[in-house]
Amino acid sequence: MARLNINGKNYEIDAEPETPLLWAIRENVGLTGTKYGCGIAECGACTVHVDGKAVRSCSFPVSAAEGKKITTVEGLAQNGVLTKVQKAWLDHDVPQCGYCQSGMIMAVAALLRTKPKPTDADIDAAITNICRCGTFQQVRAAIHAAANA
Repeated sequence: MARLNINGKNYEIDAEPETPLLWAIRENVGLTGTKYGCGIAECGACTVHVDGKAVRSCSFPVSAAEGKKITTVEGLAQNGVLTKVQKAWLDHDVPQCGYCQSGMIMAVAALLRTKPKPTDADIDAAITNICRCGTFQQVRAAIHAAANA
């Protein structure tokens, strides 16, 4: 049994230690905002925060997550109030198909926590998530808007 704290709630998960955190979140806990994309930690659709850092949950084992604070996209908004990143996403019409967006939002939230006013170079270095719809211009505009909010 793995003991995980996800979005402030404690869960006992019946999973092997090497089980990817993604599957514990989706299958055991039922939070489906974190998406499976590539399975090799390249696309970023599965990005969550572990102790405030963006990690690709498809390759992050449950055993490494025990005792840490895990936040999914469902845990960002507090009391129904969107974060500045979520609001900027809506204001800039970022989502197209929306599949990659939860992971992208999580990566951006982690970036803004460490670099509140990122440059384009900071964004390029930190946000390596892949969007097949090609909304990268809207993503960059939304990041700058959230940084200035």
